[in-house]
Amino acid sequence: MTVLILGGTREARALAILLVGHGLDVISSLAGRVTTPALPAGEVRIGGFGGIEGLVAYERDHGITVVVDATHPFASRISANAAAAHHDTGIPLLHLQRPGWETRPEADGWHWVDTTAEAVAAAERLGERVFVTTGRKSLRAYAGWTDRYVLVRLVEPADWWVPTGWEVLVDRGPYDLAAETALMRDRRIDVLTTKNSGGSLTEAKLQAAADLGIAVVIVRRPPAPEGIDQVATPEEAAGWVLAQA
Repeated sequence: MTVLILGGTREARALAILLVGHGLDVISSLAGRVTTPALPAGEVRIGGFGGIEGLVAYERDHGITVVVDATHPFASRISANAAAAHHDTGIPLLHLQRPGWETRPEADGWHWVDTTAEAVAAAERLGERVFVTTGRKSLRAYAGWTDRYVLVRLVEPADWWVPTGWEVLVDRGPYDLAAETALMRDRRIDVLTTKNSGGSLTEAKLQAAADLGIAVVIVRRPPAPEGIDQVATPEEAAGWVLAQA
């Protein structure tokens, strides 16, 4: 059995370790957006496939027998391509997606939006000192913010000129509650913008915001492809994969 794991998330890496431990051939495909990614167990490829047709060709050329989409919850394009390739090839596909943060006790008080543009508009109404954690690809939506304090945190440096006066932190995490609380208190943050990425790696900022009374604007996840089996943990995913043998 040869398993193709799409994504470089923590869940994807944990799954690769489990499957390699069971003696399976595992190929992990990383998008290549991070310059020094944490590499998973097994074989690794980096870069895109060239759309649905390219993914289908790769699966056939490499004798893939099972595919696990363990990409970031907001990587909707590759998830859609994986689903389309599954319908074309018939190769079993599983969607491994960590739970979101909507079950947190303070989630009902957050300002939920569907797009980054809506997040920008909501944050403008809610405060003047904004902590932006919606990712590098979203930054251009905030470009008009030259009249307020903006703190941005990125995993990789911005790939375009950011407005003068913005404070940019490049930090991969994980982040602890004490540090997040101190950061937001010291910068006098009154609005946090983020995405419903889920997981524990960046969750501390939400508790810090709750403790400090900071408004939270959060972008909802795009819908997952319909008709695809989905699990929430690497252990569940490993069990599903082994059942395909």
